[in-house]
Amino acid sequence: MTTSPQVLEFVRKIRARERVVGYWSVLDAPAATERVARLGYDYVALDAQHGLLGYSGVLNGLMAIDASQRAVGLVRVDSNNPTSIGRALDAGAAGIIVPLIDTAADAAAAVTAAKYPPLGRRSYGPMRSALRVGPVPAEANASTLVFAMIETPDGLANVKEICATPGLDGIYVGPSDLALAVGGAFPGDPAIEAEFNEALTTVADAAAAAGIAAGIHTAAGTIAAQRLGQGYTFVTIASDLTHLELAAKAHLDAATAQD
Repeated sequence: MTTSPQVLEFVRKIRARERVVGYWSVLDAPAATERVARLGYDYVALDAQHGLLGYSGVLNGLMAIDASQRAVGLVRVDSNNPTSIGRALDAGAAGIIVPLIDTAADAAAAVTAAKYPPLGRRSYGPMRSALRVGPVPAEANASTLVFAMIETPDGLANVKEICATPGLDGIYVGPSDLALAVGGAFPGDPAIEAEFNEALTTVADAAAAAGIAAGIHTAAGTIAAQRLGQGYTFVTIASDLTHLELAAKAHLDAATAQD
């Protein structure tokens, strides 16, 4: 097996800083994940940190994404840990999003965990990933994406050094935690709007200067378009759970409008 053309094209787009749009999944619902992945999104990211799915959910979600034959699967791992990173990649993720990166050393540790020797220390055992990402270590190293989340005060302060980490493909903003990091009382706090927007600019500029991708989570397609206009090169939209709730509420409101 060699790395699939679909994965290679996605990797090329990310590294060329071309526009990429994805979707966020927190539910262990493979049939729903497959339907979303068929819509035309470039990727679907499975949330193994805050999402409502364990390892079997990640595995089944990645198989559902691949069955769509359109999107590729990413995984936000639960921590910057070699076991968590290795398991997500062995399950077939095209790349990993690593939370709570504070320093360049943290980012380097994530890269090391995601790459086989001599570039890293990932243990060899591509139980499923060999079907999508070439089982030869050099091929896997060349086509496995690593993203560091910028969402803490230290991560923001050290973002330039983080972006300069060899082997790092991009950074990814967690806007809720970033809002708290710049002094917000809660995500979306209007009192820190100026500070938050300044932080977004700082992150996007640091990624551009380093020549790596700049990604961000967004609550809606309109916000995603805005972030792409602000210099972000890839954006993730909302989540399946959020959209399920919004759609159900809209239909309930419509049904009871005459009450």
